[in-house]
Amino acid sequence: MSLTSTLRRPLLRLALLMAAGFAPCAALAQPVVPEPVPEPVAGEPIPQVGMPGQELTPQVLYGVLLAEIAGARGRVDVAVPVYLELLQLTRDVRVAQRATEMALYARRMDAAQQAAGVWVELDPESTDAKRVLAGTLGGANVSSEQIAMRLAEALATSGARLPGDLLSLNRVLARMPDKGAARQIVDRVTEPYLDYSEAHFARAHAAFAARDEAASLAALDEAIRLRPDWDQPLLLKAQIQHGTDPAAAVSTLAGYLARHPDSLQGQRAYGRALVSTKQYAEARAAFELVLIQEPDDQSSRYAAAMIALEMGDLPGAEQHLEVLQSSGYPDKDAIEMALGQIFEARGDQAGALAHYETVAQPPRRERAQLQIARMLAQGGALDEARARLQALGEGSDERMSYLLLEAQMLRDAGQIETALQVADGGLQREPDNADLLYESAMLLERMGRIDAMEGRLRKLIALKPDYAHAYNALGYSLADRGLRLEEAEQLIRKAVALAPGDPFILDSLGWVRFRQGHLADARSILEKAYTLRDDPEIAAHLGEVIWALGDQATARQTWQAAAGKHPENDTLKAVMRRFGL
Repeated sequence: MSLTSTLRRPLLRLALLMAAGFAPCAALAQPVVPEPVPEPVAGEPIPQVGMPGQELTPQVLYGVLLAEIAGARGRVDVAVPVYLELLQLTRDVRVAQRATEMALYARRMDAAQQAAGVWVELDPESTDAKRVLAGTLGGANVSSEQIAMRLAEALATSGARLPGDLLSLNRVLARMPDKGAARQIVDRVTEPYLDYSEAHFARAHAAFAARDEAASLAALDEAIRLRPDWDQPLLLKAQIQHGTDPAAAVSTLAGYLARHPDSLQGQRAYGRALVSTKQYAEARAAFELVLIQEPDDQSSRYAAAMIALEMGDLPGAEQHLEVLQSSGYPDKDAIEMALGQIFEARGDQAGALAHYETVAQPPRRERAQLQIARMLAQGGALDEARARLQALGEGSDERMSYLLLEAQMLRDAGQIETALQVADGGLQREPDNADLLYESAMLLERMGRIDAMEGRLRKLIALKPDYAHAYNALGYSLADRGLRLEEAEQLIRKAVALAPGDPFILDSLGWVRFRQGHLADARSILEKAYTLRDDPEIAAHLGEVIWALGDQATARQTWQAAAGKHPENDTLKAVMRRFGL
């Protein structure tokens, strides 16, 4: 767009705009690098940028107003070229800075680089200009050497603003796709400033972005050593620990909060870390403390609601969710989904269905529809439940997953042959679908078609040699029938090697050892499995082994305790009947 081609009309307030250094419009009020400016060093003057004289011609004034109004209306496609033309016309440092801001806001890195280059040329002492120019180079086809040189020059002239400029390094380099190269730049340009905590903090950020958590934590420890009263390194340390060692994050944040009990940011981070370690009561207390200070904090209220739901406190969860509803929480589907769970837990199927039906946007809509289908199947409306699943699968990339769910739903309803028909229908379309092969093998086992089951499991093992449950299912099936016990043990031990902490695979190993007559070993393995998972079928096996060892009282106690928790489990009831209980 040419300035000379635009309409010319009387302009108001333009002289004020120029006199104020082009005060930004409300939509673009943030500075290019919104870093806090450290206090000036005593006796060191803050440099002042000299402004060249610029005649406020009607053309210049009109251009400024046109660009600012366009920017305020979101028309950065107009504002950026107008400012670039103004820059060429005026060679004014204020125009250069504003053109750079507009271009960055519009994500026009080519224009930002052009404007920032002129800004540096017009004001070579400006640290901001040098830093922003280096940042625009980070997204361009410019060598790391050039970027490092620009940043080093900017830091060398920072003066009292050095701490803030060190902190801004990673944002300046955020557009570099190669995070390893960005880290090398940060390490290089911070080398002269390692007595500053901010330099180590910048290094920690760069290492974290490059996925070197150990180096990041080491840099943060050094930043904390240099400046123990600074919150940010400790909070970032806890954030990194949260992803690798949540218990360590809990410890770090507990220490932080002991020194800063009023830190809401710390309390939120502490609550998240406690959730990761399943310390739900303590996590809920942390978020409730935040809400006492900031009752309008929707993210903390949602977290408190979800924790209350996890803990089974349905009234507490519902109360938080209702507050979120009335306060306009933006994720309405999340609220409806949670309310559906609450009504379902209360046994109010109609209320749960009403909430689930309200969920409108993917991916929660699909999850809500799955919940509805499951509820319908449990309520005996199996045909309607299947229709829901089939509608979800129509044209979906997840069609095979919905077929698998339909087969499992039919299996749970005792319709084994129909379930196998559904699974086989899916295998006709995708003969190598691992999950359908496994499900169909389990259905064949239920029908007594052992040879066919074994054939499908062996095909699955050939397709996916790391599919632990295929080895386990085949080995357990052999062991349960007392067939080829040595081969059964080898298969199950292969499954254990692939999934060493899986309680169901350990149950199979304990059972095959029982079938081989190794009772003490079987008991030890089954007790470990039962410790890992309080499952009625593991309890059934464990009780039978304990009975065979002659400790009938303990066997009865094991079965009765499991029956109290799982009174409808068929396997457990069958074992207890067999032993006269």
